[in-house]
Amino acid sequence: MGRNLGYFDSDELDRPELNKCPDCECYFATEACPLCGKLCPEEMRAGNRAKVKPPKKRKNSSGRVQFVEWYHSWWFILVMMYFMPIVGIVLFFTSPHSKKSKIIAASVVVGVYALLFVLGSGLLMGLFEKPLVNDKISRTEYVVLCEPMTVEEYHRDAYNTGNYVMLELMVEGTVEVDGRALYLCRGRADSNQNLKILVMDCSVGKKTNYLHGDAIRVYGECSGIAEVADGMIGDAEAYADDPLLYMAYSELIE
Repeated sequence: MGRNLGYFDSDELDRPELNKCPDCECYFATEACPLCGKLCPEEMRAGNRAKVKPPKKRKNSSGRVQFVEWYHSWWFILVMMYFMPIVGIVLFFTSPHSKKSKIIAASVVVGVYALLFVLGSGLLMGLFEKPLVNDKISRTEYVVLCEPMTVEEYHRDAYNTGNYVMLELMVEGTVEVDGRALYLCRGRADSNQNLKILVMDCSVGKKTNYLHGDAIRVYGECSGIAEVADGMIGDAEAYADDPLLYMAYSELIE
């Protein structure tokens, strides 16, 4: 039997050949809605209604479940990426995942690899970088190893790198080179006050903060002639070719 009065239609979005009730949303061929009795307004009559656009279907979804083999699952591909990169790459490109998902996953993997490389490089540099001073012994043991010297004696012995020495100096200025304080000094009681020395702060433990005019006793290791002219500024340039001492411990002299 046909539908001779009015009816709901769930199979189609619209019935353009019929009138539609704005309240009941049913279709009918008469002047008034058979359910509520309301006259059909002009804009809801057959031929006057705007066409209803069907909803867009998702491109990547057909409504059916798609099963992915275990070796193409994301967790397994990512594990292979880190333990067997070649296998991981092959599984990655042969997997049925969408192109967008592959681009996002590839970006994440590359980013993690880059981060691990940077962290690993920094760790290796820290492991293999030789400290400028011996920090494996106590201060007491270190001081016992240091031979007292004048700046004049140090000028003659500056090429014997690695020697432990103790010097009494006057600070004439401070600059910073490669993140370390560099003290510009002269001998405190030397007869030849024209002799200069550079002292780089490599303190074990607490860093120093000496000022112009401070008298200091320095315990450190010979490091030859300074070759840091390019990194110096101001008055430090005049000290570029003078002996350099790596300071491990120090103290103010009254």
